[in-house]
Amino acid sequence: MTIAEKLQKIKTDLPDYVTLVAVSKTKPSSDILEAYQTGHRIFGENKIQEMVGKYEELPKDIQWHMIGHIQRNKVKYMAPFVSLIHAVDSLRLLKEINKQALKNNRIISCLLQIKIASEETKFGLTETEVSKLLASEEFKSFQNIKVEGLMGMATFTSDKNQLQKEFGLLKNIFDNLCQLKTENCELKTLSMGMSDDYPIALENGSNMIRVGSSIFGKRACSINLKPTT
Repeated sequence: MTIAEKLQKIKTDLPDYVTLVAVSKTKPSSDILEAYQTGHRIFGENKIQEMVGKYEELPKDIQWHMIGHIQRNKVKYMAPFVSLIHAVDSLRLLKEINKQALKNNRIISCLLQIKIASEETKFGLTETEVSKLLASEEFKSFQNIKVEGLMGMATFTSDKNQLQKEFGLLKNIFDNLCQLKTENCELKTLSMGMSDDYPIALENGSNMIRVGSSIFGKRACSINLKPTT
């Protein structure tokens, strides 16, 4: 199947209320254009430098989502155009996003990342930390950001029970925090689920999924082969 065919098949099976982020990281602009020509406009990248390059050469009506872990000193490069920043995991990062959004006369939408996976390599806040952050006076002073939801990445596993538990945890946290509305925070988006686990995420209330390999194919990686003796 072509990229266009795979994308259309996934979108046909999704409920209308679910937003699909086509994860195009490491993929060439030609692949993104093939998806774009089907009418799709939302693409996700995990490296700011790569996203900036693609932004400059591709149509300007694309909505770029930054889905990777973010270094604060690189926020300024995407601040002029990024549509949604997914993996926000600290007040310090929010402060920098607010600062750069102000410089660009924009309000930048963000998702707070919650740690639900058992893996130590996954980033994210606890429910207590998120509650404290959203209630802080410093957060309430940020006028150029809008926290519109939560996101999380489940453990990389084929254990459906564990995935159900982790996605269920995030949905529960989302429901608990929805009442915390301020000028710069109204939780509407629950972003969880990727190529291998999004059906389970949808069962647990996700309304935004991030799908890459099921659309664009597996990402190529370099392999160092040792000579046989």
